[in-house]
Amino acid sequence: MEPVNDRAVSIGQAAALYDLAPSTVRWWERQGVLDPPARDGGRRIYRDADLRRIGVAYLCCVVGKMPLDKAAVVTSGKSTHEAWQRTVSERITLLERQISQLEAAKDYLRHLLSCEDDDIAECRFLARELSANTPRGRASDADLVTAARSARTAEARDENPADRSPRDENTALCAGCPRPVERSSRGRPRKYCSRACQQRAYRARHRDRA
Repeated sequence: MEPVNDRAVSIGQAAALYDLAPSTVRWWERQGVLDPPARDGGRRIYRDADLRRIGVAYLCCVVGKMPLDKAAVVTSGKSTHEAWQRTVSERITLLERQISQLEAAKDYLRHLLSCEDDDIAECRFLARELSANTPRGRASDADLVTAARSARTAEARDENPADRSPRDENTALCAGCPRPVERSSRGRPRKYCSRACQQRAYRARHRDRA
């Protein structure tokens, strides 16, 4: 049954105008992108102003790919002109950064297509690419094995025992499985990681005695 008011439409009709599901319109309302509309007999009704507001939400969320909290600044009608313009500008800046990153990724993948080897891992230019474009370039060693050993040695050398968390120092292994057991500062030390593990160990001991 459609609303009685001939200047308003139901949520289904409002959503269909923009090829949306009614649940999307309801979700936008719950997230503050749209204000809840008036009701007629308990049902939502959407007038011209509401339909315009849904259209703006579509432009921001679907076309502009804005997160709902950012879109709400633009669509709610409660922000100043400066506020919603600033939000849009910030989104543009973020999109430009993402576009630049995607363009760089695309260009590099296109560069990979120039490899003529069946197995790209055997490419004669791979060593140069790894040094230029991966953390491997931090190591000056000529071969990968030596570079990997140097990287691991540097990691171990940089590790400071004082930086270890109290959790690491107070952790033991479960008596029934290899999972860690956090020691408590009060009471007797725990031997098992869980009650289930303790019960399994108990049953195993009784089977051995039988």
